[in-house]
Formats: sequence, structure tokens, C-alpha cells
Amino acid sequence: MGLIGLIISWLVIGAVVGLIARAVMPGKQAMGLGMTIVLGVIGAIVGGLIGALLGGDGVSGIMSNPWSLGTVLLAVVGAVVVMAVYGLVTRSRA
Repeated sequence: MGLIGLIISWLVIGAVVGLIARAVMPGKQAMGLGMTIVLGVIGAIVGGLIGALLGGDGVSGIMSNPWSLGTVLLAVVGAVVVMAVYGLVTRSRA
């Protein structure tokens, strides 16, 4: 897979994970689809780091098998954490 394919797959994964994380989080999140994708991608990386700390494959697991159930669950957990932090940061500015 080339660089363009890798970027597209990360955007698709970020969108899916971000939308799932937004559905799981309580309350209304004031962010658009673009921010959801960005936070979903960052959340997938954070989820991979959490997985590595717990003894899993880590971020390399996301790269090798991005659609496995465990990878998606860790990515959603990471995205929820990232969105919660984002919500706290943006709420304090308002």
C-alpha cells in the first residue's frame, strides 16, 4: 500500500472510530466531522499506546490489522479519552 492509500485508510479508520466514540460519549460534542476524524485518528494512536502498555501489539497492531475487534475497541477507548480532554479544554475557553 502506498502513502496515499495509507493516508486514506487512516482517515477512514479515524472517521469510523471518531463517530463511534461520539456516539458512546454522553452529552453533546460541539465539533464538526473534520475534528471528529482528527480526534478519531489521534484516539486510535492513543488506543494503540494504551494497548502497548497493557502488553498488546500497540500502534503496530493498528497498522497490521486495523479492523480487528480488539484494535477497534482500543481505538474507541483512546478516542473517548482524547475527546474528553478536548471537551475539557474547549469548555474552559468559552
